[in-house]
Amino acid sequence: MANIQYYDVILKPVVTEKSMNVMSEKEYTFLVHPESNKTMIKEAVEKMFPGTKVERVNTMNYDGKKKRRGMKFGRTAKTKKAIIKLTEDSKEIEIFSGL
Repeated sequence: MANIQYYDVILKPVVTEKSMNVMSEKEYTFLVHPESNKTMIKEAVEKMFPGTKVERVNTMNYDGKKKRRGMKFGRTAKTKKAIIKLTEDSKEIEIFSGL
């Protein structure tokens, strides 16, 4: 396993209609490093966003899609998505406040 620092774990937030609806329940969705685990994701969120406390982390692995260019076949990169549930007394994550 590669040496992954906490700032390398979270790649970008997922902004979809479904992820925006569950933000009122303090659930946030992020694309994360494919080799990260749940404890690494929890530590990264708590360090990157001060005042947050993570209750649970759910992860999903996605294989790359098959793509074709002419007669050549290939695959896109694998991705991993994490849904983070914050505790009731936790602060909200500010990057989603303007959306």
